[in-house]
Amino acid sequence: MRQASTAEVGAPELVAPTGVAVQFRYAFITDREGLKVYDLTHLDTPRRVGATLPIMDARNIYVARTYAYVSAGANGIAIVDVETPAQPRLDRMFNAGGALNDVNDIKIGMVSSSQFAFVADGRNGMRIVQLFSPKSTHEFYGFSPQPVLQLIATWKSSTPALAISKGVDRDRAVDESGNQLSVFGRRGARPLNAAEMQRMYLRAGELYTVTDTPPAPPQ
Repeated sequence: MRQASTAEVGAPELVAPTGVAVQFRYAFITDREGLKVYDLTHLDTPRRVGATLPIMDARNIYVARTYAYVSAGANGIAIVDVETPAQPRLDRMFNAGGALNDVNDIKIGMVSSSQFAFVADGRNGMRIVQLFSPKSTHEFYGFSPQPVLQLIATWKSSTPALAISKGVDRDRAVDESGNQLSVFGRRGARPLNAAEMQRMYLRAGELYTVTDTPPAPPQ
């Protein structure tokens, strides 16, 4: 069944968009000008927040907790701090000494206590970049450890690597209706669906937030 869109965002706000990643209440979009962020609290009225973060040759994006990884073509990978979504900040660029120079797509995955970026590096094939491990950082147990990037493997494809698929979400996947999927015959805690997420930040349709510095004494 074809479903009608709730809203559309395009030119002149977006200039030849190339990728989008949605995390919680925000959409992170790459286009010819760089990275732009939209507040999706109300899906029928997406709202642009913050200024454009210029990133040359931005081709796609993947967001993992407080970091966004932008496929930056000839420039390698742009690692962006998005802990405050309305104020994205370029953490660093990484191209493994010039080896990553045609980056089209990135997906992030975990194996045990280590995190990896699986990279479609165009004419260079598939690359694997280690983002952190128990050996590279003592803070790997944290919610969002700072990445310590290292190119560790390459598979030379017969044709240019243009995209890479996302790994199976183990037992944390849900279908379009928010029903949990069973993967590998195992069931566990599932992600929140849209209605459950909205109960966390909407009251009578209005956004509410919390802060470490309350504006007034508790009542």
